[in-house]
Amino acid sequence: MPKMKTKSAAKKRFHFSGTGKLIRNFAKKRHCLFCKTQKMKRQARGTTLVDTNDVKIVKQFLPNM
Repeated sequence: MPKMKTKSAAKKRFHFSGTGKLIRNFAKKRHCLFCKTQKMKRQARGTTLVDTNDVKIVKQFLPNM
């Protein structure tokens, strides 16, 4: 039986909280920040939980975590 592999892209983008929930970073914070509103940039700070509809998909990419 071959080993189950972790998707490298998912490994870099998602991690689990202490209670086992999936955490992700906000998008659209890398470039062209001058044309984005201050409100958008402020609300995109830090991390947030992955949506419940997407948790099942992301957990398939991270079988060993």
